Amino acid sequence: MQEKVLVSVIMPAYNAERYIVHAIESVLSQDVSLELLIIDDCSKDRTAEVAENYADGKKVKLFRNQQNQGVAESRNTGIRQALGKYVAFLDADDWWQAGKLSAQCRKIEETGQVLCCTGRELMNADGTSQGKVIGVPQEITYSMLLRTNSIPCSSVLMRTEAAREFYMCHDELHEDYILWLRVLQKYGPACGINAPMLKSRMSEGGKSRNKLKSARMQFGVYRYMGFGILRSCYYFIQYALHGIRKYH
Repeated sequence: MQEKVLVSVIMPAYNAERYIVHAIESVLSQDVSLELLIIDDCSKDRTAEVAENYADGKKVKLFRNQQNQGVAESRNTGIRQALGKYVAFLDADDWWQAGKLSAQCRKIEETGQVLCCTGRELMNADGTSQGKVIGVPQEITYSMLLRTNSIPCSSVLMRTEAAREFYMCHDELHEDYILWLRVLQKYGPACGINAPMLKSRMSEGGKSRNKLKSARMQFGVYRYMGFGILRSCYYFIQYALHGIRKYH
């Protein structure tokens, strides 16, 4: 009998030919029963061809969007196709430390919470370390998350049914942040493992590199969540102060 899938790893990919092998290998080195769902979003380079070398239709599955859908809908494709009890997200330019998924599975079973994240180490585009580690609290409440998005998307493991309840939306905002807020608002705190099990590549052109654009998106999230101007401004100020402390 085929081993039951515990974790479905969802990897959206767009023009990631240079990095995706590292990401895939870091998934396949994990010590839990998993499937890897790669969603190629109409890449213009050899991303799909490289991913095809790993795809066997069982442990590694490749999906190719017929038109460019954006990262939110690409992840949603993975969520819809997932067979695992949990889904985990990994961008094609990031990678994981060995043992990440098993540590998170133990943590989430111990706490009974629906979402678990880890700390991260910031990496240069060439894969070398920037010497900066950003940790996470052992518990992250909805109120804490409103003040700063302390949950790195590529570090997340969450229960599949919770992801399917909300899915991701609004690529023009922080689509992952909206999902975390909605999940914590309903299900209570997330748990964190304060170790840099995620290696986060700071690629040129990423959302996090354009601070002004990221700030506008953050304010847009507060408005999307139904907050008025004053409340949105209050949380935006908290976000800005946390950002200064986090990166400097």
